[in-house]
Amino acid sequence: MKQDRIRKLCVAALLCAVGILVPVISPVKITVGPMSFTLASHVAVFMAMFISPAVALSVELGTTVGFILAGFAPVVWLRAAAQVFFVLPGALWLAAAPGLMQKPAGRTFFGLVCAIIHGVAEALVMLVFWFGGMYHDAGYSMNFLIWGLVCGGTILHSMLDYFLSLLIWVPVGRMTTLPAVYRPQFRQHG
Repeated sequence: MKQDRIRKLCVAALLCAVGILVPVISPVKITVGPMSFTLASHVAVFMAMFISPAVALSVELGTTVGFILAGFAPVVWLRAAAQVFFVLPGALWLAAAPGLMQKPAGRTFFGLVCAIIHGVAEALVMLVFWFGGMYHDAGYSMNFLIWGLVCGGTILHSMLDYFLSLLIWVPVGRMTTLPAVYRPQFRQHG
């Protein structure tokens, strides 16, 4: 039991490092107006959700602190902090219903619900900045910027990163002996 906690702590630390490094060094970044989307920037958080709620929360908070320490703008790390509103409920949901992830429809539904919560949370952060006058001169209407670009863009970005995390986790989850709330099942043929 203690060994499992130590292993989870080590995995959480590694996922924090990955979650901080990907946005810093990734060559695949899309910038539209005041928004930027970095491919795979949420993969570490999703993989942490597959392990446990405690690991997911640790990685989410650790990556947010990493963004602060790396000197990112407040809007970036506040958007990162807002991800706790999908990470913790999503991880708790997986822990309560691990069978949800065993079928493609369940995996897709889980990812979509998390993505919608993610998009709305980041849009709410941007609303604060909008009403503070920060993005009025960006050349976009509030509805387009907040609900189209931020919320809609985040939903698409979140789903893409979620599916990337599944592509990584399915083989890793089958090989690891680390206790996890979502462990892919082998298909039996014949």
